[in-house]
Amino acid sequence: METVQQLLEQVSDFLDIFLFQIGETPVTLWSLLYLLVFILLFFYFTSRFRSWLVHQWLARTNMDLGTREATGTIVRYIMLIIGFAIILQTTGIDLTLFNLLAGSLGIGLGFGLQNIVNNFVSGLIILFERPIKVGDRIEIGKVHGKVVHIGIRSATVLTNDNIAIIVPNLKFITENIINWSHIENRVRFRIPVTVPTGSDAHLVERLLLEVGAEEPTVLKDPSPGVRLLGLTERGLEFELRAWSEALIQRRGLLTSKLNHAIYEKFTAHGIRIARPQHDIFLQGDGRDA
Repeated sequence: METVQQLLEQVSDFLDIFLFQIGETPVTLWSLLYLLVFILLFFYFTSRFRSWLVHQWLARTNMDLGTREATGTIVRYIMLIIGFAIILQTTGIDLTLFNLLAGSLGIGLGFGLQNIVNNFVSGLIILFERPIKVGDRIEIGKVHGKVVHIGIRSATVLTNDNIAIIVPNLKFITENIINWSHIENRVRFRIPVTVPTGSDAHLVERLLLEVGAEEPTVLKDPSPGVRLLGLTERGLEFELRAWSEALIQRRGLLTSKLNHAIYEKFTAHGIRIARPQHDIFLQGDGRDA
C-alpha cells in the first residue's frame, strides 16, 4: 500500500513540474495534459453532436441536406469557440493575455497566412450565402463532380470516378461556378444530331421526339423538344432537348443512352448520320496540260 502511495506521489510531483508562466499563471505538465485531453474530447464531442444535429434532429424538419450541413457546421464552430474559452479559463489562464498573441498573429497573417485567412472567410461566406451546398453537381475549372463536404477551409468534390478533389473555398468566391442543381435538380440536356441534306426533316423530328418520350429518365413535363438549328454544308443540324432530374449526377450516362437510341431509330428507318466533309486539293507540277 505504501508503495502505491509513493508511486502516486511521484507521479503527482512529476505532473506538477513547472514549465513556464503566462502572465501570473504558472503552467505545469499537469495543466498542459489537462488542456490537451479536454480539447481533444471537446473536438470529438462537437463532431458527434454536429452529426446528430444534421442527420437526426434537423432531418425531421423540411430543411434540405445542404442547409442542415451548413447549420451543423456553424453550430459546431460556435461551440468550439465558447468551449475553448471555458477550458482555458478552468486551467487558470487569463484570456486577456492572448491580446499580445493576437497582435503577433496579425503580423504573421500579413506575411504568410493570407490564403488561410481568405479561405476561412470564404468558408463563412459559403455557409451563409450558400452559392454551393452539399449534394450540388458543380463544375469549377477542370473539376466536375458532386459536393460531398463543405468545411471552413475547403470543400470536397467527388467525381464520377470516385476521386475526391479538395478545392479551397476561395475558388468558389472568386471564380465562375457552374452549379447544375443550385435552384432545382431538373436540368435540360441538349443532344446534337446532324443528318445529310435531303433527309426527311419531319421524319427526323418525329423519331427524335420518340427517343425522348421512350427514355424513362426523361421528364414528361416539360416534354422533350426538337429544334432544327441550321442548314449547313454538313447537312441538317437538329438538337434533341430533354429534361431530366434522375441522372443529373451522371450526365454522360443519359447522353450515351439517348445517342444509342437515336442511332438505333435512325438505322431502322434508313436515316444516316452526316459525316464531316473533307476538301481535297490536288497540286500539279506547274506545267500546262
